[in-house]
Amino acid sequence: MKITITPKALAWFKEELEVPAGHGVRFFGKVYGKTQIHDGFSVGMSVEVPEKPIASTTVEGLLFFADEADEWFFKGYDLLVDYDDKLGEPKYGFTEE
Repeated sequence: MKITITPKALAWFKEELEVPAGHGVRFFGKVYGKTQIHDGFSVGMSVEVPEKPIASTTVEGLLFFADEADEWFFKGYDLLVDYDDKLGEPKYGFTEE
């Protein structure tokens, strides 16, 4: 799994979140919603200390990751994190690995 963060999304995360040293932005599958690969689940995010990351990327000093507990959600896909200008929040896309 590869995680890609667009410049617009990165700007949003830097402006909206406070990420202490040693922490990162974790992406995970959460109940309710819909993605292009899962009905009934959407992408959640939180600021956490990585425990067992299955994928990570650091952009301008900010860590983004997915943890082993959510491998089922991301298995076989790469995650693109972009910014939705209309909603003013991140949006998520998936491509097959």
